[in-house]
Amino acid sequence: MSYSIAQAAAHSGLSIDTLRYYERIGLVDPPARDTAGRRAYSDDDFRWLTFLTRLRTTGMPIRLMREYARLRHGGTATAARRRQILADHRRDVGARIEELRACAAALDFKIENYERITRDEDSAQQVQEATA
Repeated sequence: MSYSIAQAAAHSGLSIDTLRYYERIGLVDPPARDTAGRRAYSDDDFRWLTFLTRLRTTGMPIRLMREYARLRHGGTATAARRRQILADHRRDVGARIEELRACAAALDFKIENYERITRDEDSAQQVQEATA
């Protein structure tokens, strides 16, 4: 099945401009063209766009994404380098997850503290109203 650039954008969550940019910088191979010369994205293109989106969401720099995209055309001869790129990035993602967990714990502490303060103020106000 083939999809127009608008359908590809809607399906991938990327903008039309981003799809064109990814093509221009070599992240995405130029898609096939329909009889009118318009881009026609395939299911394989969508799988690749989904993977690129995940890499981007996890903070992989465009520079590494471009290297990975270039290497994938080299087949198994480039598998070791592609694996290394992904393993290094996975390690970085793991470190960021741990950092975010620590930040979430700090937020939880503050939220619980404010809940306790609010409860104490409400209790104090109720006592004050009951004795007035």
